[in-house]
Amino acid sequence: MSAGGEPIVALRGPDFVPLLDGRPHVTRFAPSPTGYLHLGHAYAARFAHDAARLTGGRFLVRLEDLDPQRCRPEFAGAIVEDLRWLGLRFDGVVVRQSERMALYRQALDRLRGLGVLYPCFCTRKQVREEIAEAGAAPHGPSGERLYPGTCRHLPETERTARIARGEPYAWRLDVARALDLTGPLTWYDCRAGWVEADPGVLGDVVLARKDVPASYHLAVTVDDAAQGVTLVTRGEDLFHATHVHRLLQALLGLPVPRWYHHNLIGDRDGRRMAKRTGALTLRHLRARGTTPTQIWRMLEPAAAATPACTGSAGC
Repeated sequence: MSAGGEPIVALRGPDFVPLLDGRPHVTRFAPSPTGYLHLGHAYAARFAHDAARLTGGRFLVRLEDLDPQRCRPEFAGAIVEDLRWLGLRFDGVVVRQSERMALYRQALDRLRGLGVLYPCFCTRKQVREEIAEAGAAPHGPSGERLYPGTCRHLPETERTARIARGEPYAWRLDVARALDLTGPLTWYDCRAGWVEADPGVLGDVVLARKDVPASYHLAVTVDDAAQGVTLVTRGEDLFHATHVHRLLQALLGLPVPRWYHHNLIGDRDGRRMAKRTGALTLRHLRARGTTPTQIWRMLEPAAAATPACTGSAGC
């Protein structure tokens, strides 16, 4: 609570930790160490923790620290300390994506071998300009315009020559070609039920670039499989990314988990809590004397550990 006693978070309806089919499930909390944890992180971590503990499974922590420009060691240490302060005990060691580059290179090599990647030489500025000029450019789920595929059909000779000249490029996933290989796909969300995969919803996403050798989409898919994650819990803002991850799983021959895209925590005005908007951090709350019990009380309406579905319900 704030000094005046009013709630400092806005909760949108209760989430329920799923018990699924009675099997032990492996979950993970995977923040990026680009800042201190805030209440939204606490909620996500608690949700993944409870889902694992209620099923007799394992709760893992992974640091998604691929961006060397924004990720800092002090934030990585603070994340682990804050989780322990909250009373969330995780299993095994903390995994860091920056130490797993070989796995991502292997995945990229396999995708290149399948012929579903192409080099994109467009800078971020050029992509923005191309999108602005393309009046009929496809749109994403939030209305944003997607990459129009400028480099998708470049002749192989031109691609080879530009790479040989040392032009910087990113690897994009050719979604249409990939779907030709996999055919129709589905995935299961504990709230939405069975979902027909639509990987094109985000366009030809970047899977690697020079400054970040593996994108979120590639790294999270590879890591979840490598760590044996069976239930991916994350915010509903990442629901559409799952379409892409399901495609990558099919291409790479990886096991398919289940997903639960839970509610997002908002501020007093109902806006999603995020580092870039200056969300109130756990560090700040701790400094002014807030206890873990009080943190959970703030989040209690949305973090109720009541099963949403059982095996008999098809979850």
